[in-house]
Amino acid sequence: MYKDKRVYIAEDEMNIRLAVKAFLENSGYSVSDFENGDLLMDVFFQSPPDLVILDIMMPGTNGFAICKELRRTSSIPIILMTARASDLDYETGFELGCNDYITKPFRITELVSRVNEIFAHEEMKGCGGVAVHR
Repeated sequence: MYKDKRVYIAEDEMNIRLAVKAFLENSGYSVSDFENGDLLMDVFFQSPPDLVILDIMMPGTNGFAICKELRRTSSIPIILMTARASDLDYETGFELGCNDYITKPFRITELVSRVNEIFAHEEMKGCGGVAVHR
C-alpha cells in the first residue's frame, strides 16, 4: 500500500516507541525512532520523512514546540500521541498544525489505521480526488 513511506517517531517511553515502530514496520513502513523531539529534529531537515508521530511530554523540547517548528517549514503530516487528553491540549495540537491527535492508552492498531488514513488522504489530494476524513 504505502511501502515507500518513511515515518519518524519521537517518544520517550521505550516500550511504546518500540511497539509502535514494530507495528508500523509490520505494515510496510520504514520507521526511525527517537527518544525525544530534539533528536528527531537533528535529522529531520537532512532526511525528511513522510510523516511524524510525536509524544507531547518528552525530555527536552516538548511535542507541541516540535510540532510548531515543523509546521513553520513543512506541511508533513503530524500525529500527536499523548497522555494529555484535555480539550485545551487537543485544541492546542490542532492549532499548532497537527493532522491527528491520539490519547494514551490507545490501540496500536488504531494508530496504524490513522497513519494509513493520512497517507490515503494525501494520495487522494495528489490525484485531485475527494477524500473523506472522519
